[in-house]
Amino acid sequence: EKERDMWKERDKVALAQYTASRRVLQVLRKDARIGELETMPTESPAKRAKITSTDEAMKVIAELEKERDMWKERDKVALAQYTASRRVLQVLRKDARIGELETMPTESPAKRAKITSTDEAMKVIAELEKERDMWKAKAMGTGVPFPATHWPAGKPSLKGAPTYPAYDQSKPKDAFLAVCDMLIDEICGELGPGYETPEAEVAWVRRMLNYNVRGGKMNRGLMVVESGLQILEGKGMPTGNDTVVKLAILGWCIEWLQGWLLVADDFMDDSHTRRGQKCWYLLPDVQKIALNDAFLIEMIVFKVLKRHFSAEPYYAQLVDLFMETTFQTECGQLLDTLCLNLGLNDFTEQRWTLIVKYKTAFYSFYASVALGMIVAGISDVKEYNSCRDILMIMGIYFQAQDDYLDCFGTPEAIGKIGTDIQDKKCGWLFVHAYHQLATAEQKAVFDKLYGKCKVQSPEEQTIKDLYTELKLPELYVKYEQDSYDKIMSLKGTVNEVPWGVFDAFMKKIYKRSK
Repeated sequence: EKERDMWKERDKVALAQYTASRRVLQVLRKDARIGELETMPTESPAKRAKITSTDEAMKVIAELEKERDMWKERDKVALAQYTASRRVLQVLRKDARIGELETMPTESPAKRAKITSTDEAMKVIAELEKERDMWKAKAMGTGVPFPATHWPAGKPSLKGAPTYPAYDQSKPKDAFLAVCDMLIDEICGELGPGYETPEAEVAWVRRMLNYNVRGGKMNRGLMVVESGLQILEGKGMPTGNDTVVKLAILGWCIEWLQGWLLVADDFMDDSHTRRGQKCWYLLPDVQKIALNDAFLIEMIVFKVLKRHFSAEPYYAQLVDLFMETTFQTECGQLLDTLCLNLGLNDFTEQRWTLIVKYKTAFYSFYASVALGMIVAGISDVKEYNSCRDILMIMGIYFQAQDDYLDCFGTPEAIGKIGTDIQDKKCGWLFVHAYHQLATAEQKAVFDKLYGKCKVQSPEEQTIKDLYTELKLPELYVKYEQDSYDKIMSLKGTVNEVPWGVFDAFMKKIYKRSK
């Protein structure tokens, strides 16, 4: 019944649109026939050749204005329909830009008033022809949406939308990794014909991407797929193969956002290992090149978004979310790195909360759910705010876990050697020990050793022993339960996003050990 009514409504819209268009066309061509809407030739060049006076020019201008306005009106109709029912009428206007239709001024009446000769009339006619053709291209879904970057012609991403492989949801990690491999192939395939990149540099990019962004736990990316499907299904929207693959692509955009941040973070923190292997910058042939590689991964995220989502009505929202999330994360990184210039007394719980909220929670938790909400067409600000409130608590709790495991987890379990004590990190353990639990004598130990000792040294072990003596593990267990209870108390605050989305997150992080 839904499918029948969808087609019935689409036919109503098409008939209304065609009828309105024919009324305008009949003014231009009284002998218009069915089907001529798309094939009607542009007559103005022939008409222009016959102009011998300003009166004749005025008639041509008036006809062009009507024709231009017909296509402009058709584009308005297409945009309104597209926004209301994007799944059905996507073909009408793939390059919709919200607000453009209403704000673009119509200057031709003013131009017409200034005409005093046929030469001036010819200029106005030429301008009107361009304007009409622009609106016609938009209304018919043709034309180039990004002309400034539509070059060179051989760039693979300019050849239309890609086809997607089958996504086996029974093997979520394998299917997700296959999408990563597809994206790496796409990027490397674009570098030569699109950017004149030599083979050696293309090989470097492939190696760099495989080393830094492929693999890991992939929780953030997998949650985009899982939460996105739950949201779409909850709203009765289709979840076919292409939809699932596109959610996976957005998941990899989050993973690659994290990838470039970690490449830069490891360099700034003098970290040694990441995901059970040497940090990228520590490889002999990489070193400082890692910084440019980090920037390259960041830009690849936006290349992927453009290639796979630029035809979607929510494309601008995706770009906005990724830009905002990146900036939020970099603000958190600023708060973190500037701790090098602060004294231990400045490492308060409030500062720690700000650091982890902006450095971790937004990109690791909120973005994964917000992406699915955008794809599902959710536009209620209150719903986004309610989800953000829940996911911020999760993200902050998650980082407290990370801080705890950096000290008490094993390298085999967490995939890296903890460096927070050596790096003088404003961490959850430290802010509670130093400001709430330590005696004056114990504070003196922190002042002497914290941030001034090497990884796996006796001095570092002294700090860890002090944490245990101050019963930080017991305090952490209480904090973990309090965070869980607070999250569950917000269960009734969301309406369009199923609670199962938040349950799925909690199953991945609650009481984790790695």
